[in-house]
Amino acid sequence: MSISILVAIFFCLGYIAIILEHQTSVNKAAAALLTGVFCWISISFHHFPNINEAMIHLNHHLTAVSQIIIFLLGAMTIVELINVYDGFRFITGYITTKNKRILLWMISFTTFFLSALLDNMTTSIVMVILLRRFIENSKERFIFASMIIIAANAGGAWSPIGDVTTTMLWIDNRITSFKLIEKLFLPSLVSILIPLTIFTFSIKEGERLTSVKLNNTRPLFGAKRVLFLGVTALIFVPILHAITGLPPYMGMILGLGVMWTLTDLIHQERHYLKVPHVLTRIDISSVLFFLGVLLAVAALETIGILDSFAVFMNTYFKSKDTILIIMGILSSIIDNVPLMAGTMGMYSVHNFPVDSKIWEMAAYCLGSGGSILIIGSAAGVIVMGMEKIKFSTYLKKITLPTLIGYIAGVIVLLLI
Repeated sequence: MSISILVAIFFCLGYIAIILEHQTSVNKAAAALLTGVFCWISISFHHFPNINEAMIHLNHHLTAVSQIIIFLLGAMTIVELINVYDGFRFITGYITTKNKRILLWMISFTTFFLSALLDNMTTSIVMVILLRRFIENSKERFIFASMIIIAANAGGAWSPIGDVTTTMLWIDNRITSFKLIEKLFLPSLVSILIPLTIFTFSIKEGERLTSVKLNNTRPLFGAKRVLFLGVTALIFVPILHAITGLPPYMGMILGLGVMWTLTDLIHQERHYLKVPHVLTRIDISSVLFFLGVLLAVAALETIGILDSFAVFMNTYFKSKDTILIIMGILSSIIDNVPLMAGTMGMYSVHNFPVDSKIWEMAAYCLGSGGSILIIGSAAGVIVMGMEKIKFSTYLKKITLPTLIGYIAGVIVLLLI
């Protein structure tokens, strides 16, 4: 059996295990880690006894993978630190309307911009918690929760720190932050405006909320400072990268170090408000999932499977735009992280340099396409669990307007 076939078998088996996570009750992070390791064991045996050749390839890929992991750990810690201090109340507190239509628009746009600044997973959690203050009935929250998913994914697509896929492109120097915002802001906005408009008419005109739960608890001491410093730290990451040329994870480490120092000084006795405790609240399983997937895809790239797949796709579909549009739709079924890793492996940065159209198209399609089905994105899965939304209900009522918005965004991007 050839090395390519063996690695492909391990990768497919791992992918099946990831997809069947809910049926098998085995966390997808475990499946991803096993997949990544077994793929590299196969490559190691192929080079035996000259293991150093396999190690050269592994170390080369590990440099890029570790940058993404360190970046994600820093970003997740900063965001969770703000959340522990309940700092997001100062942002969401501006939403005070009792008109359901206006509330839908305010929630959607708040999610859209907040997701670009934080990340789509955290933003989804924050906005669903906020939504429950306004609407107690879970069935009435359905349209609002669905728009949170769409807006969170669209908002993450036009920001280098808003989604894991755009972060991967940015760290690998395939996009620059300002060019990404310039090209993808309008297509991402269009992708939420169309379903938002359609869903607005599903709410009766003038329909009002029956009750609103007000958060009357006093904010923690230092909450505003933690929010301000955390947001500043996230914004400063691309600025430091542009000024010094240092990789983005260095800026994230700098921001985390400053926030760690500040919070230790603010609350010297309350240990639950300090970074060591906050680290226990971070979703480490998601980080390990990304690690396993990226290592597995790196193995496919090393033995040339991705190059062969790229040649096949280019021969069959001709247009790379068409390929990426299809991959965006596929991302609603398959996780967008391995699809983005695969895309980066298929198309070399030497042939498509920084800020090439292909990377902007990939960022939009794989970022926004996951909203078409509720299982297609981390934000969708999180909201699905929090709100107990059924897959079939989302498919019946939300998928078509979201797909129309996705295609409209693609058209706008192509016109730009």
